[in-house]
Amino acid sequence: MKTYFLFPNRFKTLGWILFVPGFIFAILSSVFEWKIDEYLNVSVFAIYNDEIFDQDSHHFFQIIKNSITDEILTFCLIIGGLLVGFSKLKNEDEYIAKIRYESLVWATYVNYGLILLFTAFMYGISFLNVLFYNTFTLLFFFIIRFHYMIYKLNKTNHEE
Repeated sequence: MKTYFLFPNRFKTLGWILFVPGFIFAILSSVFEWKIDEYLNVSVFAIYNDEIFDQDSHHFFQIIKNSITDEILTFCLIIGGLLVGFSKLKNEDEYIAKIRYESLVWATYVNYGLILLFTAFMYGISFLNVLFYNTFTLLFFFIIRFHYMIYKLNKTNHEE
């Protein structure tokens, strides 16, 4: 079967190497409220920058000092998640493509269902946290569902 828009299988391992430590670090930093903005402060180019507590501070196209810890974490989660979720399996066929498609649809429904639920019942900074985590949850739900369905398929094939 000809598959489009999927990465070669060899990228899956790199995806796991980026995604799992990034996911663990994100969970630990949230649970223990680590101040990750205190590390890796470097000069970066900003297309747009505004300070939270300074309403007159709006600047386009400038070099600023910023902690890049959260950017590195975001890159690890998104690039790792994309490589894990969208790299071919060793034996990619029509049934795997069907499972991949169904898992993506399922993850989209669950993700946006949760967003609607949180929009109705969460307010303030907690809701902003939900929106931040939503950057990663669609990929996370897809990866969990897809690999669970592949696990069930392999288990069924071994039992027969």
